[in-house]
Amino acid sequence: MRTRKGRRRWLRQQILLARKAAWESRLVYKTENGDEVGDLFMSLIHTCELNEVNPFDYLTELQKHVPELAKAPAAWMPWNYRATLQQQAGIIRGSA
Repeated sequence: MRTRKGRRRWLRQQILLARKAAWESRLVYKTENGDEVGDLFMSLIHTCELNEVNPFDYLTELQKHVPELAKAPAAWMPWNYRATLQQQAGIIRGSA
């Protein structure tokens, strides 16, 4: 387990590495729109990693729950989407 100071140092390193990767990846996109989309996904992926969430699993769940996501986007953030899934599973089990 990391100390508080160690955790902050690790977090700063992760942010710097993500910024460097994002900057280097800008050279790959062919259009400004592609660049913006890439930045959006990099931000989502990095936020998932900071919250110890598997980015692939998170993005997959977002795709499976588009109508619910549109109704309540705040319930589908990387740090709380699992609770939302569990709550929905409880509602489905209770109504069946």
